[in-house]
Amino acid sequence: MAISPHLAHLSPQQRLIVALDVPTAADALTLVTTLTPAGLAVVKVGMSLFYKAGLPLVVELQAQGLTVFVDLKLHDIPSTVARTTAVLLEGGVRWLNVHTLGGQSMMQETMATVAKLGLQAEATVLGVTLLTSHTAETLPNELGIDRPLEPMVAHLAQQAKLAGLSGVVCSAKEAGAIAQQQGAHFLRVCPGIRLPEDAVGDQARVLTPQRALEAGATHLVVGRPIYGASSPLKAYQALLAHFI
Repeated sequence: MAISPHLAHLSPQQRLIVALDVPTAADALTLVTTLTPAGLAVVKVGMSLFYKAGLPLVVELQAQGLTVFVDLKLHDIPSTVARTTAVLLEGGVRWLNVHTLGGQSMMQETMATVAKLGLQAEATVLGVTLLTSHTAETLPNELGIDRPLEPMVAHLAQQAKLAGLSGVVCSAKEAGAIAQQQGAHFLRVCPGIRLPEDAVGDQARVLTPQRALEAGATHLVVGRPIYGASSPLKAYQALLAHFI
């Protein structure tokens, strides 16, 4: 899939999100320093690091000029998610996500919070569809969802679009269909990216960077192939080359 015109102004560094899935804030800052010479622009702070280091780490990373995607997959009753969204936004977070399985009211209240704070033009709110650890078998066998995986992801993406979210977090395998159904401007942020020589780990729906971009991903989220490499800087630079 050719790059959409609305993405043409984004650099490879703005489309490659580095997951800081490391144990401590010090480890995260060391990794950031290592990748800075290659123009690091966007990082992801997930649950384990956020619960350990909190908003102060996000603020510190932003002070270095980075966009910080806080990946907490908020999923609770609408009022609780709305309050939590307000805490994050008031703390300076501008990229965050909620879980689409929380429902339409939850997502709508999230976006109402964004509007109440006057941050519609600044905040990017993504909806997590189905985790990339899920397979066609786990949906009916573990979650009790009878709809096939890809139609279910498409349905959840549509719910996110209806609620006014900026895009979704999905497997790259579903990105192309989502782009066709929801429009090229609807972001498809894709984890589960592995190089051919990388171990899959606990991901189930994975693609290589090249295949993911061809499939329609607007952004790639990559962690282990970078921070687990013998040279994280070289690994990051090699991944950037896929966007050119």
